[in-house]
Amino acid sequence: MTNRIYAVVGMCGSGKSEAVKRFIEKRYSRVYFGEVVINEIKARNLEVNEKNERFIREELREKYGMSAMAVKSIDKIRELFKNGNVVIESLYSWSEYKIIKNEFGDAFKLIAIHTEKEIRYKRLMTRDYRPLSFEQSESRDISEIENIEKGGPICFCDYLIINNSDLENLYKEIDKII
Repeated sequence: MTNRIYAVVGMCGSGKSEAVKRFIEKRYSRVYFGEVVINEIKARNLEVNEKNERFIREELREKYGMSAMAVKSIDKIRELFKNGNVVIESLYSWSEYKIIKNEFGDAFKLIAIHTEKEIRYKRLMTRDYRPLSFEQSESRDISEIENIEKGGPICFCDYLIINNSDLENLYKEIDKII
């Protein structure tokens, strides 16, 4: 069987990280595009928060293009793909999608997770790591839609999961795809 690469896409709070955890449980190697941003924030001795993440994310895309995270992660993906299955967390832009699709062809598939906005915002307000207020959540949504091509990969998905309930149902949907 050929190795596979899945990218889990969706708006903030949709359940992407939880879906990725399920892939990791199934022995997929993880590549986190957000790590590029977090590493740059830390290299600059800045606080890791929503404001700095947005600033750095947009700055990197301005400097390297909308495919910045894919370009900066492609060598890691290639190496992991040689040895097994890979899951990509936080692929956001259409340009990132095109880089990965061009490199890996049919071995690469998109999984979009959709969750109603009200549910996502409640999740974001109560999460332990980087909680966001309602206003921050809405601001992030608008920024990601307008500034980083986030809608394209979500709309062009190979698989769509509606995640308005609990982890058990999310995991069942992921298991069907695997």
